[in-house]
Amino acid sequence: MTTSENHTTEHLTHRLDVALPAPYERAVRRYEELVPAYDAARFGQLASWQAVLDLAEINAPHGFMIYWRTDVTSAMAGSGSGWKCTAYLMGNHTIAERMFRHDPATMLHAPLRTVIYADAHGGTRFVVDRPSSLFDSYDNPAIAAVGGELDRLVAGLLTLLGATVPKELTGDSP
Repeated sequence: MTTSENHTTEHLTHRLDVALPAPYERAVRRYEELVPAYDAARFGQLASWQAVLDLAEINAPHGFMIYWRTDVTSAMAGSGSGWKCTAYLMGNHTIAERMFRHDPATMLHAPLRTVIYADAHGGTRFVVDRPSSLFDSYDNPAIAAVGGELDRLVAGLLTLLGATVPKELTGDSP
């Protein structure tokens, strides 16, 4: 493809909306304990990619860091919607690099968007698009393999949050 050509890719995304056992505030607190904030200043001081890999392994013991967070509840204050909701960009740039090297467009989906919200029935929900359904669309086996790895990391995170892991993340379903 030349740089003057446009390209459109249609792809199916599987959105996972998973019940969490904890009340909203506790679920948000636990998620943020398990997925620590990305420390740009600290990572920016490192002199080698190996040092970045080492720090990421320490900083993201469950595979993910939070790159962005917003309290949607306060952003929507006064709207009358009444939902408790927090949105995040969650990922790991050392994992994302393994896709980026093949196609920089993968950064459209990395980091992953996640949402935690209190539902209308008093429960708490965690929502994320299934990573492999995002990264399979790049038609590259190396990128798709990382998408599968991210599925497994999301499954592990959900387990740590006390959720029932959707079968789509365990390989029991397409």
